[in-house]
Amino acid sequence: MKKGRILTGDRTTGKLHLGHYFGSLQNRVKLQYEYETFIILADVQALTTHFENPGMLSESLRNVAIDYLSVGIDPEISTIFVQSLIPEIAELTIYYSMFVSVNSLRHNPTIKTEAKERGYNDLTYGFLGYPVSQAADISFCKANLVPVGEDQVPHIEMCRKIVRRFNELYKPVLVEPQALVGEVPRLVGLDGKLKMSKSYGNAIYLSENYDDIMKKVREAVTDPNRIKKTDPGNPDICTVFSYQNIFNKTEKENIEELCRSGRIGCVECKRILAGKINELITPFREKRAYYEAHPKLVDEILIAGTNKVREVAKETMREVREAMKINYFE
Repeated sequence: MKKGRILTGDRTTGKLHLGHYFGSLQNRVKLQYEYETFIILADVQALTTHFENPGMLSESLRNVAIDYLSVGIDPEISTIFVQSLIPEIAELTIYYSMFVSVNSLRHNPTIKTEAKERGYNDLTYGFLGYPVSQAADISFCKANLVPVGEDQVPHIEMCRKIVRRFNELYKPVLVEPQALVGEVPRLVGLDGKLKMSKSYGNAIYLSENYDDIMKKVREAVTDPNRIKKTDPGNPDICTVFSYQNIFNKTEKENIEELCRSGRIGCVECKRILAGKINELITPFREKRAYYEAHPKLVDEILIAGTNKVREVAKETMREVREAMKINYFE
């Protein structure tokens, strides 16, 4: 007996990277055996930052789906679906937007942070309303839990408020979700400045080969005060060592000692790290190659998942319209 229903997913803006894996994917693989899991390919929300290039969605959507399958998401257990093919989500978003204030959206800390990072001064309606759309994503399927990182908790809190407001205004037909905050390391990007992200160009992707991994790791930021190999290093401020903490737990203490005493250079440290990352990614690459060779199978998985979710959405919206007394001809 599963414990409840989870809604999780990603915007389809390109292949997924190690930040996604440690931030959410490895946890989803585990949780799918404990909860009924719905995984959304959020292509509509991808347009909030990529509206000028909608043509990239088709390739990105399939790439993200293949990343899911390659890391162990089982389509026989989890349901992967396409956001834009569930029109009920768009309908619910509109209903929510009628009673969500613009001020509450402008003060959402996640929106403020992302707008600042992207240099957005004049926010589009879609970008500002992202939390409303996300609330519809979560609540249309009556998800009990949403696995998120700490930075996404404000979105879930807003979703809870929106659902609570709907239930108070009309009728308690929707489920108020809880955030499931995982204790996961926040993976900083190769530049050592910001989180690992496609947008910042500081990511290692789950599909990369060893040569690409080595090239990227070689360029990663280390202790800026260390000039020569024999200089004592400071792992506390070294991006590469922060990765050793995650990817190389068995050797990290020895590497730290060697670094602080100047007995291992950055080149060797990076070589070891690249090997450990490659060990993790190799089975993902192999599984990805299978799905890339069978694109029809990927499409069949997405169509089947979307059709299943559509039935859930239809039933929820029947209840929503009845609660709002706009089920005119039923």
